[in-house]
Amino acid sequence: MSNIALDTITKRFKETVALDEVSLSVKDQEFFVLLGPTGAGKTTTLRVIAGLEKQDGGHVAFDGATVDTLQPADRDTAFVFQQYSLYPNMTVYDNLAFPLRSPLRRLPEATIRQRVTSAAEKLRISHLLERKTARLSGGEMQRVSIGRAIVRQPRVFLMDEPLSNLDAKLRESLRVELKHLQKTQGSTSIFVTHDQIEALTMADRIAVLNEGRIAQIGTPHDIYDRPANTFVAQLVGTPRINLLPATRLGTHLGVDKSPLDVPIPEGYMPERLLLGVRPEDIRLESNGQFTGTVALTEPLGVETILHITAGEQTLVSVVPGVAAYVLGGSVRFNLARERLHYFDLDGKRL
Repeated sequence: MSNIALDTITKRFKETVALDEVSLSVKDQEFFVLLGPTGAGKTTTLRVIAGLEKQDGGHVAFDGATVDTLQPADRDTAFVFQQYSLYPNMTVYDNLAFPLRSPLRRLPEATIRQRVTSAAEKLRISHLLERKTARLSGGEMQRVSIGRAIVRQPRVFLMDEPLSNLDAKLRESLRVELKHLQKTQGSTSIFVTHDQIEALTMADRIAVLNEGRIAQIGTPHDIYDRPANTFVAQLVGTPRINLLPATRLGTHLGVDKSPLDVPIPEGYMPERLLLGVRPEDIRLESNGQFTGTVALTEPLGVETILHITAGEQTLVSVVPGVAAYVLGGSVRFNLARERLHYFDLDGKRL
């Protein structure tokens, strides 16, 4: 497998700047996730690495050697697309074997059979090998697509939202299997998604992209607990973080138009800022410092989302289980002060 490095990659499509000096590095055997909304530049980044798009500036390197002039076939990457890209009239076996029978490889049939059988066992599709892919379900087709990448034993796996077309239960199942497969094979993998749950559960590290630029790179823990700006803070976390306008009042920060206030932490604080509070850090307690009114409840089984009005501000909180709170009822709560986030008015972390 390989180390992958992007150095100030720029890519334009006519007047649109898809990538704006993107730099990142992916370690050998790392599961690296590119996370961001539609149009952030995730797929373009993947296609530049594969050589399917030629960058307008910057360099791509595999193991320290630039590959800018290499054609896609010579970069030895395996691409798993959102769409399945299978040959419907071929059997699963022949679809898996297809990349190994190309003129570039021409592997012996015994080697092909060994690789196909091994991949099928890992993906639990051995019983489908003689079936035509046109007769497969969406989840089965995506397993075959992943298997076609595995049999090649490439330097790096590139996966472009491979789970987005699947239903929720199948996505969850394949998420676990892909992560396990990546770790047991020791493969270098770059995975594109707009789904923050996929990113947080699968990644060793995450690069958050926004409008063609890197907003933050870090472990899932870094991204969630120390977001670099309000964009990252709002992108990661369900329900979304509460962002409350606040003013410095002596030794405290007062949340505008509400009774909420917290001590100012050590370090510089501007007069005006945004206070970030994760929903799970609003703790409902009978002796809580603050009082609010229940404006809405969303019972989800394992937890209940509460919308609490405090003054003119509405906060979203999460409590375990199915909580029996009455609309319009009064609740008391505390804020977990050690877990608060502070941002300037431009959205940058303080």
